Amino acid sequence: MRMLSKMKYWIGALMLSALVFTACDDEPDEAPDLTITALTATGTDITTGDEVTVDLNGATSASDVPPDAVFEITFDREVDAATATASNITVSDGDNNVSISVSASGSVVTVTPDEDLIQGTDYTVSVSSALTGADGGAVTNGSRTFDTAGRLPVVAPQEASQVAYWKFDGDASDEMGNFQDGEEIAIEYQEDRFGSVNSTAYFDGDASIIEVPAAASLLDDTESFTLSFWLKVQPEGHVNDNGDPTGMFVFGLGAFFGIQYEIFGSFEGSKYAVSYVNDEGVETAEDMFYPSEATDNTNGGWQGWDFARSLSPTQMQDIIVDNWYHNVFTYNAEEKKGYLYFDGQLMKSFDFNLWPEGDTKRTITGVTYRGAEPEVFDDLAFGFIHSRAGSLFDDAAFGNYENPNANHFKGWLDDFRIIHAAYSEDDVTSLYEAERP
Repeated sequence: MRMLSKMKYWIGALMLSALVFTACDDEPDEAPDLTITALTATGTDITTGDEVTVDLNGATSASDVPPDAVFEITFDREVDAATATASNITVSDGDNNVSISVSASGSVVTVTPDEDLIQGTDYTVSVSSALTGADGGAVTNGSRTFDTAGRLPVVAPQEASQVAYWKFDGDASDEMGNFQDGEEIAIEYQEDRFGSVNSTAYFDGDASIIEVPAAASLLDDTESFTLSFWLKVQPEGHVNDNGDPTGMFVFGLGAFFGIQYEIFGSFEGSKYAVSYVNDEGVETAEDMFYPSEATDNTNGGWQGWDFARSLSPTQMQDIIVDNWYHNVFTYNAEEKKGYLYFDGQLMKSFDFNLWPEGDTKRTITGVTYRGAEPEVFDDLAFGFIHSRAGSLFDDAAFGNYENPNANHFKGWLDDFRIIHAAYSEDDVTSLYEAERP
């Protein structure tokens, strides 16, 4: 009997073991990890304009990724398309996630940023474990870092007071979003001072113009004022009706009824004309006139000119002709002083406090727009003294827009900023050093 009981025991144990092993064999195997086998970024090379593809799946962080890149992530097998979403894939600069669109086909997931990435910036592409294979396997090691090609955007001094910024990176839009896109006539976008294609506006000297409508607030909504931009003048073949080299109107907001900047036909100097208003509402204009061999109030110049850097004609031409240079005009309403800078250096300044006793300009309070139709319209015109709608100077060969030999601007404009504040010398130097090639 005891032997029989033992046999029953062992037979029962064997049967239970068989049941256990059978149950384990019936469970499905866990799906293996989903692995990234390739990750690439394809876009436009900013220096050549050609399409390039950068490998992001290497052992080190990738560099010079095109800002307009589209990312293609290839896995070792088919993915569950329902899990390939912008919630499970991110492109981040560390502070903000980029808005993206995601699609999947087979083992390939395509990630398309809704806007260009910021140049010169570190990013990370991350794929979370919530993205799975069609068999349920989860992603592991789904993070790759890279940096974009180009230069990190410059934050201008007193950025909070910047009201307009035209980068001219392929269009005439105001980066601040405060003004309508400019209407373009005969404009090309070309290589800028850093060698980046499609990154500066070229004006042909015959008909090129960009017109930004309703721009009077650039002067009316402030007392102090700063304007900063880069330009390169191309004088070759730019002549008047007599075949002589002619001056150029670089830009104008209602000409001298607002603000204008022009370069002399000899390329031995230039000037701003700016409109001001005093404490009694009297409106007037004053030139920031800067020729070669400039004088101040100590050596024959006007009594209000308190500083003038004297350059020889050749030195002035070396700055202006066929050369990228940084141009800043700033008016400090509290001081009642205007300043002109080239390449971070003070070139000339004036002080309304030094005008003759009783002169209305001694009580100037700030800049203003005082234009009136039909002579001028409140359009900011890049490439000419005022917009095509105005009639001012239509009877003069130099000022009639329809005349290809008029004083049209020929050359390049870039990084045009307007700030509703006065710039100090340190501000000008800081911006110049940050934006220079």
